[in-house]
Amino acid sequence: MTATRRATLYRMVTPDHTCPFGVKAKALLDEHGFEVEEHILGTRAEVDAFEAEQGVSTTPQVFVDGERIGGSDELERFLARP
Repeated sequence: MTATRRATLYRMVTPDHTCPFGVKAKALLDEHGFEVEEHILGTRAEVDAFEAEQGVSTTPQVFVDGERIGGSDELERFLARP
């Protein structure tokens, strides 16, 4: 029996913008069978506060087992590892 793989995803979805990289990250996690805990950043202030808190300059940000993987490009590389 395979254990459930869990990931945490922080992504921007504001009234006037849905980040396409966040959509891509969510799709990649779903495709690879992760149970995803999503945190939607719904305002620019929430995005800015999250980025400052995490010391990053972009969203989305993906965490697997508490380890920050990074954005959608880093997630792709992570998922491609053997």
